[in-house]
Amino acid sequence: MSTRTLIRGGLVITAAEELHADVLIEDGRIAALAARGTQAAAAWSADRVIDASDKYVIPGGVDAHTHMELPFGGTFASDSFETGTRAAAWGGTTTIVDFAVQTVGRALREGLDAWYAKADGKCAIDYAFHMILSDVNDRTLKEMDLLVEEGITSFKLFMAYPGVFYSDDGQILRAMQRSAANGGLIMMHAENGIAIDVLVEQALQRGETDPRHHGEVRKVILEAEATHRAIQLARVAGAPLYVVHVSAEEAVAELAAARDKGLDVFGETCPQYLFLSTDNLAEPDFEGAKYVCSTPLRPREHQAALWRGLRTNDLQVVSTDHCPFCFTGQKELGRGDFSKIPNGLPGVENRMDLLHQAVLDGHLTRRRWIEIACATPARMFGLYPKKGTIAPGADADVVIYDPVAPQTISAATHHMNVDYSAYEGKQVTGRVETVLSRGELVIDQREFTGRAGHGLYTPRATCQYLS
Repeated sequence: MSTRTLIRGGLVITAAEELHADVLIEDGRIAALAARGTQAAAAWSADRVIDASDKYVIPGGVDAHTHMELPFGGTFASDSFETGTRAAAWGGTTTIVDFAVQTVGRALREGLDAWYAKADGKCAIDYAFHMILSDVNDRTLKEMDLLVEEGITSFKLFMAYPGVFYSDDGQILRAMQRSAANGGLIMMHAENGIAIDVLVEQALQRGETDPRHHGEVRKVILEAEATHRAIQLARVAGAPLYVVHVSAEEAVAELAAARDKGLDVFGETCPQYLFLSTDNLAEPDFEGAKYVCSTPLRPREHQAALWRGLRTNDLQVVSTDHCPFCFTGQKELGRGDFSKIPNGLPGVENRMDLLHQAVLDGHLTRRRWIEIACATPARMFGLYPKKGTIAPGADADVVIYDPVAPQTISAATHHMNVDYSAYEGKQVTGRVETVLSRGELVIDQREFTGRAGHGLYTPRATCQYLS
C-alpha cells in the first residue's frame, strides 16, 4: 500500500539552492517539491504530515569514511554497525561508507564477505563499502575488477603502518594503474610510514612516551611528502586520487597545486582537524590519548588553511574517520608507550552539527555545508542523486534540522558506544530534530524510532567527477 509523507513549511537546503518548499515523499522516495503557498503544494495530502516551520529540510548526511568494528592494535573499534549507525542517525547522517579490510595473504573477497557479515541486518541507516588493499599482487589486482562490477568502486591504500596495511610505491603504482583501467578510485592514507617508524623508535628511546609525542613524530612534512608522492604516482598511472583525512597546510598546498594543473586529485578533511589541535594531545594525566588518531591533530594554525581549502574546493569532502576506542581499557593500552594507543576518534554523531556551527561562525555558507557533507561525498563515491540531495526520484533520506536549538556536546548525552567525547563541553547551535531514511522515521522529534536491519547495503557507481 502506498505511504505518503508531507513535510510542510521548511527551508529546503541543497548544495544547489535554498527554497521555502513543501516536500512530498511516496514509497521511500522524494516524489515532488513545490514552493510554499502554490496551488500544487496546497492540493497535496498525505498519511503523515511533518511540520517543519522555522526549520531546515536538508538531505541526510553521507559520511564516506567510517570504521565500525575495525580491528586495530589488539582491540576493536568500540562501535558496532548497530550502535554506530544508530549514532549516525542521531547526528543527521543517513548513509555511511565503511571500509572492508583485506588481510595480508588473503583474498579481497574474503575480507569483503567478512564485512558484509558484520553489517548485515545490523544497520539503522543505509551503508556501502570501500575496500582496503593490504596486499597488492597479481591475484588481488584482478579481484579489483570484479569488485568494481559489483559496486565496490573505491580502494584504500596506506603509505603508513609498515607490517600492517603498508604498500610500497611499486604496489601503489600497480593498484593505480588497475584503477585507471577499471574506473575505481584510489583513496590514500598519505604519511611516510617508513620514516615515521624511525622517529617513533627514536622518541621512545629518549623516554618520550606521552600521547603528545604521537603528533610530534608524525610530522607535517611527512604528510606533505607522501601527498606529493601519491599525486605523482597517480599522474604516472593516469589515475584519479582521493587523499583521506588531510590535516596540514602543506598537504593542502600539494592538493591545490595538483588541481591547478587540472589533475583529478581530491581531498577530504575531518572535524577533528578543523576543531581540535595538538593542545588536546598535550592534555595532562594521559587525557591526550583520547585524541590520538592518524594523521594526527596539528597545531591550531593549520585550521585556517583547511577552512580555506573547503571554501576554494581544494578540499571537497568532510568525513569523520569515525573509529572510536574507549579511554578505559582501550586507549589505556598505550600508557607508557604512545605507539600502542589505538588510533582513532569518535565523531559520526557530531559532524553535521559541527559543520553547521561553522556556518554560524562564518567559515561556510549553508549550501556549502550541504555540499561537503552530503552532495559531494555522494557524487565522489557513486551514490548521487540517490543520496545527497532532495530532488524528485532521490531516496527520501531527509533531516528536519532546528538551526537555533542550543546543545552541549557530551559523552553523557551522545549515542556512540564510547566512554568519552572528543568535543566534551563544546557548545553549538543547531540540532537534528527528525530523520527519515528512505521515508521511514528513524528519529522522530528527538526520539529514536528506527531499528537494526532497516539500513540496506547500497552498491555504488564509479566516481561521478570523472569523465
